[in-house]
Amino acid sequence: MAQHLIALDLDGTTLNNQSKLTNETIITLRALARDGHIVSIITGRPYRIAKHIYDEIGIKTPMVNFNGALTHIPHEHWDKEYDVELTRELALDLLAHHKELGIKTITVENKHHVWANQASNDLPEFLPNKLRDDQILTATNLTDNPIAMTIQYEPEHQEEIIKAVNEKYGDFVEPRVWGGSYNILELIHRGTHKESGMFYIAKQYQIDRQNIIAFGDEHNDLEMLDAAGRGVAMHNAIPELKSIANDITPIDNEHNGLAKYLRDYFKITI
Repeated sequence: MAQHLIALDLDGTTLNNQSKLTNETIITLRALARDGHIVSIITGRPYRIAKHIYDEIGIKTPMVNFNGALTHIPHEHWDKEYDVELTRELALDLLAHHKELGIKTITVENKHHVWANQASNDLPEFLPNKLRDDQILTATNLTDNPIAMTIQYEPEHQEEIIKAVNEKYGDFVEPRVWGGSYNILELIHRGTHKESGMFYIAKQYQIDRQNIIAFGDEHNDLEMLDAAGRGVAMHNAIPELKSIANDITPIDNEHNGLAKYLRDYFKITI
């Protein structure tokens, strides 16, 4: 079979409901990598909370973080690495007005650093629950432009925050509401989605669109699955994703649905 790019969302897709990789998934992905396919994690997660998953799988291929705003090869100096930044001004402006806008926690990140106005215990894996003094979001500490910002807000203020961001920064910032029960708004550079990173990796390995297979389950996977040669929605995916997908896994993420689908599709045995 021709070399494929296998583009993997993490949460709700490659990971089970405990945010873990199963042995079956690891063995399957390693087998595909050994066969010469490019297995790439393409996630909304920051690098700081996706690195251990990449390492556990044991791949050496490019990875996409922040929904397409960072593409890199972990632990390597890759001359094709790129990121798409926001501005320091945006972060400090939101910080200055966070109380009146109903913002609880502002988390600002680039590849290696995270800053926040306060620690949060609400989503300990995603929002920092401990901050060093140099990680507190201030004009002094925030020395670089960030790649992504995550805003935890009071639910009744959602539209107000989106309106404020769009009015002042809408020419280059795209606010995206997280799915599920979280009151989280993510800000990334306008037009930057997972498919940007997916196609960038495909280009580096000269893989045609028809040989890209992408998996996902949520709103932030829509562009990626729609653009891939074969977009596969998880059994547990949202209805909007299933409606645009080329296929749906018969089994959900809690029961190795991704691994089983890949083994059937690529005819591998483990």
